[in-house]
Amino acid sequence: MKCIVGLGNVGKRFELTRHNIGFEVIDYLIERNHLKLDKQKFKAAYTIERVNGEKVMFVEPLTMMNLSGEAVAPLMNYYNIEIDELLVLYDDLDLPQGQVRLRQKGSAGGHNGMKSIIKMIGTDQFKRIRIGVGRPTQGMSVPDYVLQKFSQAEMQTMDKVIEHSAKAVESFIEANRFENVMNKYNGEVN
Repeated sequence: MKCIVGLGNVGKRFELTRHNIGFEVIDYLIERNHLKLDKQKFKAAYTIERVNGEKVMFVEPLTMMNLSGEAVAPLMNYYNIEIDELLVLYDDLDLPQGQVRLRQKGSAGGHNGMKSIIKMIGTDQFKRIRIGVGRPTQGMSVPDYVLQKFSQAEMQTMDKVIEHSAKAVESFIEANRFENVMNKYNGEVN
């Protein structure tokens, strides 16, 4: 079973913020496939469904971002999900807005949600989709920036990025080799 995890913070005040872009992709996929996050267990909202013939778990941790591993690790253990079936989507300050990077493995790169997952599952050898949100302008702190909502103009770009990222997830679900998915979906979204 594939496990698709979008990272974000729970609550209305965090909706459409840079830090919640992982949730936005999961929400898009859920709506597109006429699903609901109808289960809650292990500090996560999730569903398990068949998508294109594949059994898939879509997950949004109910912890705050920095504790995401407290939701992901127990779900993986309970459902016997293999590391190579895990795909995590999250915001990345080091990529310009509109850029998407798929990776097979890697460090947390300073992202606290990823640090938590790596710590709790004991490895960084899992797939991820890094979604560029850019860096704050001079004088704005990183926490203020990532918790800021996208402007209307930015959302025009980010809507395309969300759809692009969702298509990458669907390609992974269809059992395509992740290298092929990376080759097709890495880069700037137009």
